[in-house]
Amino acid sequence: MATVLVTGGCGLIGQHICSGLLKKGNTVIAVDATEGNYNTGKLNYSFIQADPTDKNTYAEIFDNNKIDVLIHAACTVDNDLGPIVTDKEMKDCKLCDKFIYRYAMNAEVEKIIMLSTDQVYDFPDSREPIREDNDLKPKTNYAVMKLDSEKALVGELGHNKKVMCCILRFSPVYTMNFTDNLMAKITDPKDGTKFVYGKGQYGFQFCCVHNLVDFILCFVKNADNMTYAGVYNVSDKLLITAADIINFMRENHRLGPVVQKNSANAISKLLKKFGGKDEKTNYRYLDMTTIENNNMLDNTKASKLLSFRWDIHNTK
Repeated sequence: MATVLVTGGCGLIGQHICSGLLKKGNTVIAVDATEGNYNTGKLNYSFIQADPTDKNTYAEIFDNNKIDVLIHAACTVDNDLGPIVTDKEMKDCKLCDKFIYRYAMNAEVEKIIMLSTDQVYDFPDSREPIREDNDLKPKTNYAVMKLDSEKALVGELGHNKKVMCCILRFSPVYTMNFTDNLMAKITDPKDGTKFVYGKGQYGFQFCCVHNLVDFILCFVKNADNMTYAGVYNVSDKLLITAADIINFMRENHRLGPVVQKNSANAISKLLKKFGGKDEKTNYRYLDMTTIENNNMLDNTKASKLLSFRWDIHNTK
């Protein structure tokens, strides 16, 4: 079993990663700016409190432990960042990336798994699936930050080409109880109204957090040569429709009135992007002009390692 360092280990995603690793018998060192209690007291688990920019603490961790795997989940939305990504957070992420990858390379870790986002892609107007080699065009602060982090990792590979690096571009996450990303897709950003176009049969790409964690666990255990290195799209198999979201919320949570609007196609052609600063800084901002594009991630590459079994109907 491996000794795994998880940055951002106490965030929503980080907690699930740590818990999954522990259940598989790995030793986990979690680092975060604030301590959580999700894995407190677990065997083979230790927590170290440190900001992502705390260079000295991370240096000590690599000096005092033989780290086999680094899972870099710090500076990730829905993990330890809020939906509004500020210039300071972008700067802090860059500072962290400057040393965390170098430390891992120098320590000769076997694998580095970096959590990125599908927002780095240039989402096409067509409904063709988005593959790992599609054009990149980050528009939001978060997408720019994550693409810079990807580039920083690739740049460090020159120092140790034997390290197996895995970049995960995953869709917005959800669980039974974490529904912020789901709700954002049926919430008008202009006035906060809950709405649906027509019968809500248009869809959005999401990633159940359990699919993300299962893929990470599979990669840690089974990726045994450099052919596994590279970029992976990670998401649910199918889109989640607006109607699915409404049914899910009504069955499992409280949902107020939902306004039914005319088909978005006729309206969206008349609209220009009105998000401005909000669209750039808010990770969950809903661009009304692309609401019916039904863009899907092609996760064929990732599916060769793992069958994604979780969706909105069986999440927990």
